[in-house]
Amino acid sequence: MRLKKLIDIPPVWLLLAVLVTWQIGVMRPFGLSLDFPVVQLLSGVLIGGGIILMLLAVMEMRKRRTTIVPHREAESLVTSGIFKRTRNPIYLGDALVLAGLALRWDAVLALVLVPVFVWVIEKRFIIPEENMLRRKFRADFARYEQKTRRWV
Repeated sequence: MRLKKLIDIPPVWLLLAVLVTWQIGVMRPFGLSLDFPVVQLLSGVLIGGGIILMLLAVMEMRKRRTTIVPHREAESLVTSGIFKRTRNPIYLGDALVLAGLALRWDAVLALVLVPVFVWVIEKRFIIPEENMLRRKFRADFARYEQKTRRWV
């Protein structure tokens, strides 16, 4: 059971999605392609933006001395910095990186994985995390939830 909890973390889900995306890019099913310079630029913006979001979130959480590890109880409710714009900047960053890699590797069919990844992350991590925060921080979380959207 402990191993399952250890590997059931968002980076593992992201890695699996990235590996499938890469494989689709290698296979190029149906000969679909978006290999244009503007798409390559967009892929760089998505990947870079996703990484920046993740770094900003981690720095803000470290500043507030709370965990970034899912399934663990938060020490504080982080509503400052990037968390003023989105309640889930790390997960949003993951989705942006995945979309950017699909474009970078010209894996057009893998773009379908982005909403699937978002759905899995929301069901497996975001909803349980928000329920934990709701129980611990009650009114503070209710106010935060009212003014800050889950994704963007």
